[in-house]
Amino acid sequence: MSGMFSGCSSLKELNLNNFNTNNVTNMNGMFSGCSSLKELNLNNFNTNNVTDMYYMIGGCSSLKELNLNNFNTNNVTDMCYMFGGCSSLKELNINNFNTNNVTDMSWMLYEFFIIKRIKF
Repeated sequence: MSGMFSGCSSLKELNLNNFNTNNVTNMNGMFSGCSSLKELNLNNFNTNNVTDMYYMIGGCSSLKELNLNNFNTNNVTDMCYMFGGCSSLKELNINNFNTNNVTDMSWMLYEFFIIKRIKF
């Protein structure tokens, strides 16, 4: 799913409730540059096999809140710039993130100037 919706700068909403992500390993840049996206519900995503989340949501500058509490990040090694450029994000729930295998988290929260609450 690398780059699947990348650069869809006019996309305002997206319903991914029926996506089957059971075998996905790469979500690199999946939503990168979706600057008009106001809501993103990834509650049904199965991330058990994902290893690459580099720049996955980067550049989604209209997102105000994001709940990734359901994400299993046990196998993820790259989270570099994952939320970079999400300058409107005020609430981020990454409460269940396991970063034990992550080797690159550089710039993961880059441009988080106005975040009000992050749940780790």
